[in-house]
Amino acid sequence: MQSNLEQPGRFHLLLASLGQPVQHGWWNSESVARAKLARWVGAYGTMPGGRITLTDEDTGTVLQVWPPE
Repeated sequence: MQSNLEQPGRFHLLLASLGQPVQHGWWNSESVARAKLARWVGAYGTMPGGRITLTDEDTGTVLQVWPPE
């Protein structure tokens, strides 16, 4: 059995460029994940074909996408 430290968090950020994954992050707090999304937009927002997706892994719901569709 995995401890909580080994399990990824509920809220998953995915940074992709031209459809290929570049970076992932998982957090247990939605507010922390949303703050990270904002930071990633600032840091990677000019990446060619960049897309950042925040997903609730428990429900499979996409909570936010950047750039907006």
